[in-house]
Amino acid sequence: MDKNFKLSDINNLDKIESLNGLFDGNNVFKNSANLVEKECKVLSSLKEAIIKSGLKDGMTISFHHHFRDGDFVLNKVMNVIAEMGIKNLTLSASSLLAIHEPLIEHIKNGVVKRIETSGVRGELAEQISRGLMDIPVVFRSHGGRAYAIHSGQLKLDVAFLGAASCDPFGNANGYSRDNDTGIIFGSMGYAKTDAQYAHKVVIVTDNIVPFPNVPAGIPQSDVDYVVKIDAVGDPKGIMSGATRFTKNPKELMIAETAADVIEASGVFNDGFSMQMGTGGASLATARFLKEKMLRKNITCSFALGGITGQIVKLHEEGLIKKLLDVQSFDLDAADSLKNNRFHQQISAYYYASPDNPGSAVNQLDFLILSALEVDVNFNVNVLTGSDGVIRGAIGGHQDTAAGASLSIITCPLTRGRIATVVDKVNTIVTPGKTIDIIVTDQGVAVNPLRPDLKEKLEVAGINITTIEMLRDKAASLVGHSLPIEYTEKVVGIVTYRDGSIIDVIHQIKEYDDESLDF
Repeated sequence: MDKNFKLSDINNLDKIESLNGLFDGNNVFKNSANLVEKECKVLSSLKEAIIKSGLKDGMTISFHHHFRDGDFVLNKVMNVIAEMGIKNLTLSASSLLAIHEPLIEHIKNGVVKRIETSGVRGELAEQISRGLMDIPVVFRSHGGRAYAIHSGQLKLDVAFLGAASCDPFGNANGYSRDNDTGIIFGSMGYAKTDAQYAHKVVIVTDNIVPFPNVPAGIPQSDVDYVVKIDAVGDPKGIMSGATRFTKNPKELMIAETAADVIEASGVFNDGFSMQMGTGGASLATARFLKEKMLRKNITCSFALGGITGQIVKLHEEGLIKKLLDVQSFDLDAADSLKNNRFHQQISAYYYASPDNPGSAVNQLDFLILSALEVDVNFNVNVLTGSDGVIRGAIGGHQDTAAGASLSIITCPLTRGRIATVVDKVNTIVTPGKTIDIIVTDQGVAVNPLRPDLKEKLEVAGINITTIEMLRDKAASLVGHSLPIEYTEKVVGIVTYRDGSIIDVIHQIKEYDDESLDF
């Protein structure tokens, strides 16, 4: 080869022909077919991908939860890892759900030593709450997890990322433009950060499509290997349980009040931005806001976060200009991401990382959040139930509350015989200083840190009470619950979005039947 050859000589045929016969007479690489074959990233099996990734004892692996309770990928990968005898892994998943119950055996057998996640549900959560693991689970918000990965606090050795479609070179997505027969889950927002920073990235799919699979949720430049399996998930589990419409009079009352609060707050102006939750009251609030938007002839500049079909409908009606989607919560949202130009998927880092000044959460005018419990200091619990068992996830709760100009919690005053507004929450997940307003079916409380809001709501004729009065009202309705008894063992560490510890979760104390004295 001519050592003096330069890229500037690319049009000089004499120079090109001197390159030791690498080009044929038509100036085309003779070995181009071999090059393509080498670059194709499709492997024959998960086992081969695990071997090539270099996964060894003690490393950290990651997964995303966009398949929700329809996820087959995590369980299949973990079974192969267990069969290969790999042990003492740290499992970092953006969230864990009921379908991941098989992890219990992998924990007992030493395959999984540590877990870092946003939340845990189902029997796995029950077992962890009762002391299954020797090392506490570390709970991070979505933004906190992205920050930990970006900053190097959480180093990912191998990311196994399920995709609805992928081409042979690794361009992956949560839907397919080449066929309509496969799984669809929409945005790959929580997988995007893993793909960017993991040392090795394996895309797991059941639908390999022709190159190029674009626009790609994860580009080929972030992918090392592709594995095709029989099925990545169950569509019924992927799209079930995430969103629901309500006819509950209590929830409708809360939603209508929340919409009135937003209108009176001073942030409900043309070009506002918002994020809505997926609970019944949150979805209903969006319906009441639509009526107000039409009456005032205003539009929303963008809606953020987990996107639902109801938000999509407002977008398609021209009431919301753009959708920034980190997680598509239902089929309508997933289809919209595929078909609507201004519906874009974003990464968790773009969405909510606290070290990113341009994080989308910082651009929010208002948001609606739910709560399992709220206390008199406006602290919110969305992670543990009234029995102390881990039942939920931090998600983006902390992130959006910190970023938005107005953060509103909607919740009933009581659920069954359980008070929602209490003296002290079981687990602090979102600190009260970032919560502005609590809306319940029995009244609205404004954080004393926001006297400006209280004044605006009172001028608008909204009946304001105090958080203490809501607590007392709840207690008068359902009484006081017996305190939960815990052991000294810590089973969960709750971090704030910057990585600092905000609370811990203790193991629930178990009793033998013989020790119970009735």
